[in-house]
Amino acid sequence: MFKNYTLYVVIVLLIFSSSIKAQWVKCNGFSNEDVRSLITLGNNIYGGSIDKGVFSSSDNGNSWTRTSLNNLTVWAFVSIGNTLYAGTDGSGVFQSTNNGISWTQTSLNNKPVLSLTTIGENIFAGTVSGVYFSTNSGTSWTLTSLGNKQILALTTLGNNLYAGVAHEGIYMSINMGTNWVKTSFPGDAWSFAKIDNNLFAGGFYGGVFLTTNSGTSWSQIILDGTTVYSMAASGNNVFAGTYQSGIYLSQNKGVNWNEINQGLPTGITVKAIQVKDGFVFAGTEQGIWRRLMSEITGVEKSSSEVPSKYSLQQNYPNPFNPTTTIKYELEKQSFVRMNITNTLGEIVFNAIDEMQPAGVHEYNFNAGHLSSGIYFYQIVAGNYRELKKMVLLR
Repeated sequence: MFKNYTLYVVIVLLIFSSSIKAQWVKCNGFSNEDVRSLITLGNNIYGGSIDKGVFSSSDNGNSWTRTSLNNLTVWAFVSIGNTLYAGTDGSGVFQSTNNGISWTQTSLNNKPVLSLTTIGENIFAGTVSGVYFSTNSGTSWTLTSLGNKQILALTTLGNNLYAGVAHEGIYMSINMGTNWVKTSFPGDAWSFAKIDNNLFAGGFYGGVFLTTNSGTSWSQIILDGTTVYSMAASGNNVFAGTYQSGIYLSQNKGVNWNEINQGLPTGITVKAIQVKDGFVFAGTEQGIWRRLMSEITGVEKSSSEVPSKYSLQQNYPNPFNPTTTIKYELEKQSFVRMNITNTLGEIVFNAIDEMQPAGVHEYNFNAGHLSSGIYFYQIVAGNYRELKKMVLLR
């Protein structure tokens, strides 16, 4: 009897440890603060909260320190060089040049600032009364022609500037805010993300929209009826943080999406997302949560051994249906690209597009969206380039 109970406990522990391995984990030091903004600058990640100001972490979220900007609501961040800017509720824009140790209030000091972005050295601030810009690090600010409107979100694509305007959709400027044109985007835009020439926008009860022609036309691609508060992009990965539905992820620039809420409380609202050093951070009304990028993108570092050369191995199994593993080795930290192509040389899937550390890596490829046939996978890392064939049989 004792042995049976012992075996039962061991099995339960194994099941429990397996279930908690691949999931979101709550960061210590943030308690249950309502986190509205996240940004990475240098080795630090910063979180802006409701009424509690800015917190920072220099160890990828293991511990957090409250900065001297500690009694305001912080809606947005942006950085230029080593200078960090924070948009606050009612007190305008603050700046810090020493990793948040001290903060200085800029001359935009009496307005709620809901969003921030930059073009070169120019800073744009979205307020409840229009878009302001500064060309001198916040010393002075000028209202653009998009005034008397509540600006929910700001972003750029190339030199184009985009503003999500409450109840009026998205406006675009091609001349640094001098003139604005209303795009065809329907409803309210609360968040943006971009990959190459693809611009994604999160709507208020409208889900995720995509434009591939600089905003001339928009198409809704997922989550109709859901508010998307936050978005982020890394490589080919697009994250969408929602109201009471957690986080969704696309690994192929918005074509396919999956819910990735393992470990998150049911019904949680995600108001900010940030990717840093192989982790994904989620800012919620219940603090900050963290998860390994490799758990949700399929790329795993399978060995700490540093190879002596670059190499790409044959996928296994091969033929496969519909999943297979591709193993490769990096002799040093490299920016890695891996594409899947058909027999015509057309790219059918962008698998990897990110900086990765030296080591032995595995990519778990799911070809569920492809038809049977011969495909090729190619890796480019530094000066190394190699192509191999694989067969999908259904």
